[in-house]
Amino acid sequence: MASESSPLLAYRLLGEEGAALPANGAGGPGGASARKLSTFLGVVVPTVLSMFSIVVFLRIGFVVGHAGLLQALAMLLVAYFILALTVLSVCAIATNGAVQGGGAYFMISRTLGPEVGGSIGLMFYLANVCGCAVSLLGLVESVLDVFGADATGPSGLRVLPQGYGWNLLYGSLLLGLVGGVCTLGAGLYARASFLTFLLVSGSLASVLISFVAVGPRDIRLTPRPGPNGSSVPPRFGHFTGFNSSTLKDNLGAGYAEDYTTGAMMNFASVFAVLFNGCTGIMAGANMSGELKDPSRAIPLGTIVAVAYTFFVYVLLFFLSSFTCDRTLLQEDYGFFRAISLWPPLVLIGIYATALSASMSSLIGASRILHALARDDLFGVILAPAKVVSRGGNPWAAVLYSWGLVQLVLLAGKLNTLAAVVTVFYLVAYAAVDLSCLSLEWASAPNFRPTFSLFSWHTCLLGVASCLLMMFLISPGAAGGSLLLMGLLAALLTARGGPSSWGYVSQALLFHQVRKYLLRLDVRKDHVKFWRPQLLLLVGNPRGALPLLRLANQLKKGGLYVLGHVTLGDLDSLPSDPVQPQYGAWLSLVDRAQVKAFVDLTLSPSVRQGAQHLLRISGLESGTLLPWGFRS
Repeated sequence: MASESSPLLAYRLLGEEGAALPANGAGGPGGASARKLSTFLGVVVPTVLSMFSIVVFLRIGFVVGHAGLLQALAMLLVAYFILALTVLSVCAIATNGAVQGGGAYFMISRTLGPEVGGSIGLMFYLANVCGCAVSLLGLVESVLDVFGADATGPSGLRVLPQGYGWNLLYGSLLLGLVGGVCTLGAGLYARASFLTFLLVSGSLASVLISFVAVGPRDIRLTPRPGPNGSSVPPRFGHFTGFNSSTLKDNLGAGYAEDYTTGAMMNFASVFAVLFNGCTGIMAGANMSGELKDPSRAIPLGTIVAVAYTFFVYVLLFFLSSFTCDRTLLQEDYGFFRAISLWPPLVLIGIYATALSASMSSLIGASRILHALARDDLFGVILAPAKVVSRGGNPWAAVLYSWGLVQLVLLAGKLNTLAAVVTVFYLVAYAAVDLSCLSLEWASAPNFRPTFSLFSWHTCLLGVASCLLMMFLISPGAAGGSLLLMGLLAALLTARGGPSSWGYVSQALLFHQVRKYLLRLDVRKDHVKFWRPQLLLLVGNPRGALPLLRLANQLKKGGLYVLGHVTLGDLDSLPSDPVQPQYGAWLSLVDRAQVKAFVDLTLSPSVRQGAQHLLRISGLESGTLLPWGFRS
């Protein structure tokens, strides 16, 4: 297993320089030389683009049209409340110490241990891989809606051939473009993301201006076949401009049939669509290995991105409710093009958001995979993903992820996987909240984050909210994801993992045992609750196994201590000979399968040593004698 040290021990207790680990220990693929991204380019831009995705252009009308303004705002508040709870946990862990490459996987594995962290990390990796494929297929469908030979819209150009093979070809070409950008490194990805951010911002600005500048108009809707395939008269939606009557009509819910799927909508289905578009808060954290100062950039950039996207969503909800009638919102989810001053700019925004979401998912997946491979949790299966370029770019992990995305693209239609992807993201979010909750409950002295706007209440509420949302979106996918996580954790437990990371479970046990020991009061002891307390002095452990097991049967739930006296004088020895023996004695306890503590001492004589053991084990020599001694 890869040698690793806990970031909670490398920081705070070792001074500020403990946060700046040298070379590859810095946590990025290539160490400090690979850390080039600022807070804005490395966190704000990818997180904003991931949280917008294609939803901001193609699902605003869907949400407001079916749920109405009031319920839409309630859904948005609930969604962002859940995300905000996870963001608080991310900020706490990120500001507690050195954050290495791998983002959420690194935070979870170094807290909950390699078994849970590795299983959730692999699921988070698969979620990013499938998310990249879903974004690419969504981009292909958006392009074909306008340029496809079978386009049904009123403004379709019908120049690109369609079919399964053609769609796979278009998706593969776009994947090649995305993979090429990610393979050349995080610097090029950041510049490409910034260009995409400018295009999306310009497109959104044109939409916002169009709501004010465009006058009332009738918008022809996509023809829908009548009964028995008969033609129906053309139908129109209405852009009324700012109108109080329109707002009044759009306040309440009006759930109807989704014209793209034929399914009847309800609160849960609409909320699931909205929430699917907001699960990009880890996009910046996934780039932790390339950030100049991840402990500052991740919390600051993530909070700014979440606040910005929330403001934009609220503004678009209000503007759509004021200006568009219910028919337009429910029957034309891409109505932004119809009301825009320059419709091609909206198309550019749609394509840019889909392309940026796929890039963010692919590069995030590659960083998680590289971290998993570097930790050697899955052995030779992920070994090729360890390879990096001279500049520290994990190009092999990018190619590995590119191949898996290509396999997923063969499925063609991935609408059914969208819920699974969201559930996998929610599992990772719940695990981050659980990690922060465990550290807070353990009261570890090395958990002292500079970000203080959280508590165990927010962490616990975040875990519960993520689990509830998982089963609300897809009960089957939620149950399957938890089962998969359990199987992966069992596999990693059987294989064994690095022990130098530390386990928060041990800190929790210590905290609870200490708390209950302090509550024990010897003044309240009573004879009817007496338990035997045995101190077994063992001189030769090789021949003492029967005696150890006999004493274990006699203890009857009482205190059982194995003691050993090493003869000598510490003043005349170069080092303490007792400390190196503890591991062997603990192994003896495991082999003998007895429930006993181990106490060792160094003394000039056995008699003095036995007296030492009586006192250090908490037993009173006046009421208890040693059970036995074998020289």
